[in-house]
Amino acid sequence: MSGFDPAALRRWPDIESAELKAYDGADLLLLDTASERGLLPGRPGSVVVVNDHYGALTLGAIAQDARGIRVHQDALSGERALDANAGRLDSAGGRYAHLPLGPELFAGAGLILLQLPRSLDALEEIADLIARHAAPDVLVMAGGRVKHMTLAMNSLLERYFRDIMASRAERKSRVLTASGPRPAGTLPAPRFPLASQHDVGLAHPLQLRAFASTFGGAKLDPGSRFLLPHLAGARSTGEAVDLGCGNGTIGAYLALTRPALHVVACDQSASAIASTRATAAANGVQDRLRCVRDDALGALPEGSRDLVVLNPPFHVGNAVHAGIALKLIADAGRVLAPGGELWCVWNSHLAYRGHLARLVGPTRQVARNPKFTVTVSTRR
Repeated sequence: MSGFDPAALRRWPDIESAELKAYDGADLLLLDTASERGLLPGRPGSVVVVNDHYGALTLGAIAQDARGIRVHQDALSGERALDANAGRLDSAGGRYAHLPLGPELFAGAGLILLQLPRSLDALEEIADLIARHAAPDVLVMAGGRVKHMTLAMNSLLERYFRDIMASRAERKSRVLTASGPRPAGTLPAPRFPLASQHDVGLAHPLQLRAFASTFGGAKLDPGSRFLLPHLAGARSTGEAVDLGCGNGTIGAYLALTRPALHVVACDQSASAIASTRATAAANGVQDRLRCVRDDALGALPEGSRDLVVLNPPFHVGNAVHAGIALKLIADAGRVLAPGGELWCVWNSHLAYRGHLARLVGPTRQVARNPKFTVTVSTRR
């Protein structure tokens, strides 16, 4: 990896702090293994990088003279971090392109560098696409932290590839190598989007849909379930915002319970946006639910909305960290007009009420059970 220094990478615009790095041992092991086996640079346009957190895999491959790399990152913050990190490297310009997760990403690919997702569903969605659309001699190198890897990952890959090999552990990481895609006629039937339905007190069950990398899948999150009936008390407005929309539970529920309401659903996850669109269509509200892939609410002007609803995450990737929730709360406060409301449900032990009051405005508790708290904060 001549000329490539992973320690120089930043996580921006994602949360940055001393304990959060922009690369991990799996990134380094994948790059070293590919280099040792003479797989890079590879023929131009044959290398695909999937789940590159902040650019370490893509820029490390470029440092080994890879060209025409196709990259898929589910998180918009990951895309922007890669672009920002690449901007510091004059040699990176034009050597990679962002693509959505789909057939075009893998068409004819010869080498896949993959940061293993923790979700088996997410791994299956990726493996299925590779087996159906990559070159017959494709080599998949999937790296992960040992503590997050399971034998179930090997078993899953065996459904799609004839040969699976695991490396020895180094840097607390391991690489699974898969080759020999199975014939398309023998592959399992595609399962995504996942589907479920739930009784939430409406005339018809709430339909949920989810692609594999959407947090929580097609399940009804218990915090959201607790929040939903209390939204009847939220202020009347012509347009609401579902911030961090996930599978679209909150946005679809708002649209179903308020027939005149338009909803803007925002999430930085490409999978979540696709899931919310599918959920909206399944509930017949797609004409009133607009999906925006965004970093928080960056596309919305200050003081422009009267109602934002949020079920904030409490993790950044694999790390438990409150920074992302505070970022979303702060941006909700920015977007709310004076008198506008942020309705929020959160794990009670996280004690967000003080942050809500500071970042948005006066905050009152609406409901509480042993696990969750629902609050409404009014913009000053």
